[in-house]
Amino acid sequence: MNTRILTVSATHPAPALIHEAAHLIQRGELVAMPTETVYGLAGDALNPTAVQAIFAAKGRPSSDPLIVHVADFDQLHFIARDIPAQFSLLASTFWPGPLTIILPKHPLLDTRITAGRDTVAVRMPDHAVARALIQQSGCPLVAPSANLFSRPSPTTAAHVMDDLGGRIPLILDAGACRIGVESTIIDITAHPPTVLRHGGVPAEQLTTLLGDIVVRQRIIGTHEAAPAPGMLLKHYAPRTPLIVYRGATTHLYRAILTHPQDSTLWLCYDEDVVYAQTHHIPHMSLGSHHDSTTIARNLFAVLRTADHADTSLLVVAEPQGDGVAAAVRDRLFRASEGRVVVLSDT
Repeated sequence: MNTRILTVSATHPAPALIHEAAHLIQRGELVAMPTETVYGLAGDALNPTAVQAIFAAKGRPSSDPLIVHVADFDQLHFIARDIPAQFSLLASTFWPGPLTIILPKHPLLDTRITAGRDTVAVRMPDHAVARALIQQSGCPLVAPSANLFSRPSPTTAAHVMDDLGGRIPLILDAGACRIGVESTIIDITAHPPTVLRHGGVPAEQLTTLLGDIVVRQRIIGTHEAAPAPGMLLKHYAPRTPLIVYRGATTHLYRAILTHPQDSTLWLCYDEDVVYAQTHHIPHMSLGSHHDSTTIARNLFAVLRTADHADTSLLVVAEPQGDGVAAAVRDRLFRASEGRVVVLSDT
């Protein structure tokens, strides 16, 4: 299959280009579309052939559910029912935006979307191209990240082409994604509401709005039906092994020096660059450790670039702080398959 890339404006996409992409969706084919979080692999949520094609193109296990993307509240009628009271408060505050809400599923919704569970993950993206494509297609769209399963998520069209070139007919290229990590997922069918994945909406904001919530970091087995995407131990992973360090900077610097410089790449922060240069340590910066928004935006692109470096090991320190930094820590934990080393004086 020949994969084409169409360049579109991120804010004012040309109607003719959106119409061309929507025509493919209506025929049951797949289109990679930009969102504010990462690029998504979009297909008609109401077409079983399209749903199955997404699992096949990504190599995604059936135990990992999909998120359904809507352009307006009317489309919820096709995918959810018995919607809890907290939904209106969350949606009016955070939609469109990087928040996915778990709702009771519509009984006719394809069970492959929900990994056989009786709940469905739904969000309204805050991106003009994604919203226009959903509206023009005339149906809600399932749209997991547009990459091969377990690889770092794509934040540019080039990342999508690297993974899915030859597997899908079309990529809509609207430039780099604004946020760079996936949406936060909150389950409001649970009591109290439960955050299942950190993402673009900080958990602190959800607590402010809803009061008592639970934040649960779960690790799901490969063959276990997950309640939400992104819960496997290995996810967002580069091909090169990654070690994550947790601890004070002085301890980190000592640990970095124990690795062979000719085979280790340090994913550092701007504040570490002088140290890396002084000690001739190969490095790439994620941004300032004071700026978790920039770190999140750069994370997957840096992981993908590092995979092309001549190195056998990647090392990185966890970013500190609240907000989107929690999402970065979660992605690094899973990208490293849980290889987190806690540093101390001993």
